[in-house]
Amino acid sequence: MATSSKVKKTTARRRSPAVAVARPAKKAGQNNANSAPSSRSTATNSRKNSATAVEPRAVPTALSPYQRALRYLLTLADYERLRIVRYNSVNFNLDRMRAFLKKLGNPQDAFRSVHIAGTKGKGSTCAMVASMLQACGYKVGVYTSPHLTDIRERIVINGEMLSEADFGRLVRTIQPIASKIKPPVTYFDVLTAVAFKYFAEQKVEIAVVETGLGGRLDSTNILKPEVTAITSISKDHMAQLGNSLSAIAREKAGIFKPGIPAVTIQQAPEVETVLKEVATTVGAPLDITGRTIEFSYRFESSRLMGPHNRICLTTPNSKFEHLAVPLMGEHQAINCGLALSIIDRLKTRGLAISDAAVMEGLQKTQIPGRMEMINQTPRVLVDGAHNAASLDAMLKAIGQHIPYDSMVIIFGCCSDKDVSGMLERIAAGADKVIFTKVNNVRSANPVELSAKYTEEYGKMAQVAATLEDALAIANRAVTKEDLICITGSFYLVGQAKNLFAAKAAARAMIEA
Repeated sequence: MATSSKVKKTTARRRSPAVAVARPAKKAGQNNANSAPSSRSTATNSRKNSATAVEPRAVPTALSPYQRALRYLLTLADYERLRIVRYNSVNFNLDRMRAFLKKLGNPQDAFRSVHIAGTKGKGSTCAMVASMLQACGYKVGVYTSPHLTDIRERIVINGEMLSEADFGRLVRTIQPIASKIKPPVTYFDVLTAVAFKYFAEQKVEIAVVETGLGGRLDSTNILKPEVTAITSISKDHMAQLGNSLSAIAREKAGIFKPGIPAVTIQQAPEVETVLKEVATTVGAPLDITGRTIEFSYRFESSRLMGPHNRICLTTPNSKFEHLAVPLMGEHQAINCGLALSIIDRLKTRGLAISDAAVMEGLQKTQIPGRMEMINQTPRVLVDGAHNAASLDAMLKAIGQHIPYDSMVIIFGCCSDKDVSGMLERIAAGADKVIFTKVNNVRSANPVELSAKYTEEYGKMAQVAATLEDALAIANRAVTKEDLICITGSFYLVGQAKNLFAAKAAARAMIEA
């Protein structure tokens, strides 16, 4: 063990440990606690404390602008992490957001945009639209949430996160303005303002923006988009958006704008009814991919590409035939059809778009945390499925694309989710289940999850206090032909990615 240079061996007789005593402040000119001691004082102290180990005082390290920005954000109301959030016009206040952005010069008016809401599939749809637009030569901003491992993942231009320096600078610029806004701005308000300010100063030509919660009252709903889109709607955030699909759909449809094209996918009948009603009331022309837009998809497998989906979409402006979907799962084929519908509507808004470039950009789409294999031995897959419908889609995609003998699911979720629906899907698809805690104040108790799972489905499960403990249990249970799947929450997926990245970095240092 390394020893402090100030600790010396001595033959002096043993004394009682020294007790720190408060001393009066020194007069000007005398040594202070942070100055270097004189040789005389050093010698005196050495004689007085020859038998006492003196630890050097830690010198505080100045925070970087980025670290100060993160610290500031933690002081704001973060509805992604609060246990109880009241969904009302006080907590979610568009007038507040308009006033905030006006003070910043209305940066959202400096670029064109696509606005996407929905329960599941928003991130994937955003990624595909952005990749296709970038391939067409546009400078594309993307604003999504939540992040997995780095807050800067939320704000991206042409695939590159903004730098720590830019993030710190923008928050420092915005903070004094934010402090004067009433009612107080939130964590998501400030991040949205940072994204829009960054896109404006970087001269982004078009931004693809995902709503945070709902749509009608979401901070992003001050945009004047070229196209709005609604992905698949299912039960999620029910405490805020309502317990019925129709209530949730009404909140999501709040992003529709007069005269602005809106597109969606085939939904449950009650959802389609609400979307059509809101679109008619607002005066937004609504198209449904698979109904008013000709769309089909099929699953196939080939020696070159393995199992995958292909889609066809035809409109008066576009003809896409037998395109391979770049992401795994039937649900991604549907998301891909919606993304192409958005691209088609952007053509009608005057954007120069080449179908050949669109197809090239589509194949380059990547999105972390969705059906992502983060380890090979043993095989560990992560997916941010956080409601029953998402778990259905994930399990079906695994069955189509990933052969395995046995599947161990490590599951953690937030308590405000449709827990019963999620447990039902897990019971149908998992060979072994390990419940653990999510790194969020809203985390469901894994002991309670396990008890509910056993009571309702008569199956045994294990409980682990941490993700590391859960993985240790899973590792002892699997062979190389088995699969470990970590799911239930993007927070849990982020933890997993951080954990495996740290392990990989440690191995690399050992091997170097």
